[in-house]
Amino acid sequence: MQTSSLPEIPAWKGQTALITGGADGLGFALAQRLASRGVTVAVLDINPAKLQGLPALLGAGTLAIQTDVSNPEAVRAAVAQIVAQTGRVDILVNCAGITGQTNIKSHEVDLADFDRVFTLNVRASLVTFQAVAPHMLERKYGRVLHIASIAGKEGNAGMLAYSASKAAVIGMTKVQGKEYAGTGISINALAPAVIRTAIHDNMPEAQITYMTDKIPMKRCGTTAEFAVMGEFIVSPENTFSTGFCFDLSGGRATY
Repeated sequence: MQTSSLPEIPAWKGQTALITGGADGLGFALAQRLASRGVTVAVLDINPAKLQGLPALLGAGTLAIQTDVSNPEAVRAAVAQIVAQTGRVDILVNCAGITGQTNIKSHEVDLADFDRVFTLNVRASLVTFQAVAPHMLERKYGRVLHIASIAGKEGNAGMLAYSASKAAVIGMTKVQGKEYAGTGISINALAPAVIRTAIHDNMPEAQITYMTDKIPMKRCGTTAEFAVMGEFIVSPENTFSTGFCFDLSGGRATY
């Protein structure tokens, strides 16, 4: 029986990863793990204070670039800087996101807040992808990870904007996975349940309890667990998964 040869798997070392919202929380956890593998990490974040200490934490080659990821011109300039300094972008992780107003019914949702959530959670992920994709296509290799949420699969009451935006991220992932399947670029999503980070600090505790109570493991996930799963998804060894939304929900996911 004839067998086809496996695709060549490049080494981690020498790769460059662009992580949005990577100055803290989930993005920072994955940035740390990739940096430990020898990956050069470029972090795009809007908070200059949090960006300052990143090279000391992630390595001297780290690029910490203050960027509004919802601004296409700013993102294109940042990607151009990364390519000029490293010569490549192998990995894109869209981790920047906000919850917006929570613990409110749909008829109470403020439309301006709804728009802000979609702008950062969905539009910005498309903006960064559009800036990076041509470089990946030229090299015929890339790994893209959009951070979704279990809320995008099942919906969290009181979180219309966030849940709907993360459902859109999952839909975008499935479309892009099909569109680029033959190019050497894989595009996947990761849907965590509650992983306690700074994004939850401004959420009512009742909202956190509501979400945690739905998890069969009866606990929040950890940033370390997120980083392990994220590393696999963007790894050179992950060669036959694309357009898929991976689960990190402690058993909550029903599909």
